[in-house]
Amino acid sequence: MKLISWNVNGLRAVLRKNFLEFLDAEKPDVLCLQETKCTPDDVEQLWPTKYTTYWNCAEKKGYSGTAIFTKQRPLKITPHVNIAEHDKEGRVLTAEFDDLHLVNVYVPNSKRDLSRLKYRQQWDQDFLRFLKKLERKKPVIFCGDLNVAHTEIDLTHPKTNVKNHGFTPEERAGFSAFVDAGFVDTFREFEKGGGHYTWWSQMGGARARNVGWRLDYFLASVALRPRLQRAFIRPQVMGSDHCPVGIELSSA
Repeated sequence: MKLISWNVNGLRAVLRKNFLEFLDAEKPDVLCLQETKCTPDDVEQLWPTKYTTYWNCAEKKGYSGTAIFTKQRPLKITPHVNIAEHDKEGRVLTAEFDDLHLVNVYVPNSKRDLSRLKYRQQWDQDFLRFLKKLERKKPVIFCGDLNVAHTEIDLTHPKTNVKNHGFTPEERAGFSAFVDAGFVDTFREFEKGGGHYTWWSQMGGARARNVGWRLDYFLASVALRPRLQRAFIRPQVMGSDHCPVGIELSSA
């Protein structure tokens, strides 16, 4: 089972570039998108018929949003975490399958001036409780743009970014709480070194120079570790300031 996650930074824009070609070449069983910035009515007629699509759109038009494309129909789709202040921006979409929950998430950005850092900390705590509640029923995989580089090897210039959004001690602690609660950073199960990024600034030729951040992840309940075959990043796939990430699981 191949699972892919990609912050497309505007699905309509990436459709005009390489999205359908990427989908045809990668052939994921499930594709999770973040920052879709559109509604299904804007684009859905373009999808291959083998995929069923599910959406969680922000109340604010052209903002945020998540979507799941899947070859296998889920048992259930849940487009919220049941907390009103978190459920207005289309940030979470959960698909329940026979053997696991898959949670697609676009975590709030703390903003450059850190004006949303306190909210982000509350989000991390509430989202972890949501995941653990799901996990009582069956194992969980969650994926998406988590808007944090967890450790110093997850960005090119850690020393100069300690107080910047995406690498504050508070945000990194929020990620560590997921790990401490029993969720495995799947990519780090296979790759311990640095230089592997999923987001690059669109200024200064950062992507060509590989000056980036690892902000996009798949984390999984430790019970799923024996099924984890590989985890990967697709830095060569263009179209967004983020690149796709993925995992492959063996059958249950």
